Amino acid sequence: MWRPTWLRSRRHDRKPTGFNPASLVAGSFLLMILLGAAALQSDWATREHLSWHQALFTATSAVTVTGLSVIDVQQSLTLPGQLVLLLLIQLGGIGIMTFAALMMLLLGHQLGIGEQRVVREAMNHTRVMDLGWLVKRIFLLVLTIELFGVFLLMNIMVPVDGWIQGVYQSIFYSVSAFNNAGFALTSEGMVGQAGHWPLALVLGSLSIVGGLGFTVLSEIRLSASWKTLSLHSRLMLSGTATLLLLGFLVFALCEWNNPDTLAPYSADEKLAISFFHSVVPRSSGFNMIDVGGMTMAATMFCIILMFIGAGTNSTGGGIKVTTFMTLVLATRAFLRGRSEPVVFGRTIGQELVLKALAMVFIAMMIVMLSLFALTITDPEQEFLDLFFETVSACATVGLSRGITSDLSDAGQQVLMVAMFIGRIGPLTLVFLLARPQLQRIRYASGDVHIG
Repeated sequence: MWRPTWLRSRRHDRKPTGFNPASLVAGSFLLMILLGAAALQSDWATREHLSWHQALFTATSAVTVTGLSVIDVQQSLTLPGQLVLLLLIQLGGIGIMTFAALMMLLLGHQLGIGEQRVVREAMNHTRVMDLGWLVKRIFLLVLTIELFGVFLLMNIMVPVDGWIQGVYQSIFYSVSAFNNAGFALTSEGMVGQAGHWPLALVLGSLSIVGGLGFTVLSEIRLSASWKTLSLHSRLMLSGTATLLLLGFLVFALCEWNNPDTLAPYSADEKLAISFFHSVVPRSSGFNMIDVGGMTMAATMFCIILMFIGAGTNSTGGGIKVTTFMTLVLATRAFLRGRSEPVVFGRTIGQELVLKALAMVFIAMMIVMLSLFALTITDPEQEFLDLFFETVSACATVGLSRGITSDLSDAGQQVLMVAMFIGRIGPLTLVFLLARPQLQRIRYASGDVHIG
């Protein structure tokens, strides 16, 4: 029997949507934060009672592997409490990659063909069915790198602090560095070891490796040739090297004679600190000098590095190095009159350029809205300090100019939201925004005056 279209039931016309991956990822993070906060507030976890707000902020910072803190970890938390913090860092850093792989692979059959393509491209992995192989590979790689970091750090810390304390600190800092969390056992961070080349190299290297991303690490492990690496890996490695070199040069030049940072140290120590602080803004969050004492130029460049961040599918945050490099290459292509950017003999499609533009625009809006909120909640703070703190939270870096504890409860809540969004943002964008739709209508082109 024929019925008008408007009388037909739409119930049978709807396609099953399945679970929303973004909601699952965000929900898992939120649950982890709440459980972590409850554990940190327990009597057995603290030496001095923490308010629910303090526990929630600490748990949020740990799960989002940021490193901003309103407490002194060593003074406020007992050994069990510090182990809870370490577990939250591990789950928040490595767990997010593993959980992302689980969600994308498990939900692959429930997505459309176009969405499955996005999932494969996001992981850069074609063996969608081999879930166990992928997860085991991630865990094995992470365990190997962190244990190697522990071994190297033991050679530095055990002779100074003894076996028990030295081994514990080695484990804590290896996990914190690889996961780009930036949590330290002392409130002053690594200032007491400023200029220590072996420590700067080990912690810096762990942070760099953790920030490259599982995709790149997996390819490096399997490939012995630069030419056989994917375009993503080559762009990530070259971009990382460029940013590290620029960061080293800019920090050394701007801070060399600054009495509040590098001036009191020897030339060799200055170089070690400059190297370390070319790494930490990329999402690590450790510090060997007083960040609040840096010059205006170094501070602004540090903000740029924090905003760029680390790599896709890594333990770091930010807009990601490959996103930044894609926009740089797209700008170069425009200036040369080319329709698409070309690098390493490969073309980057317009769809990826548009995705990079969308990622950067959304990240900028998150930063601006968070900063706007902080200027309302804490108008007495210096604007540069608020700006620095905002970018650090949104990019899950953890560096601070020393105002985190001085912010009002409302201001700290703004940072918590910023850290949460900054950590789940890239995955949320993959699942929510990267959904190609068939265009049935093409409109006539119109002129818009740009610039």
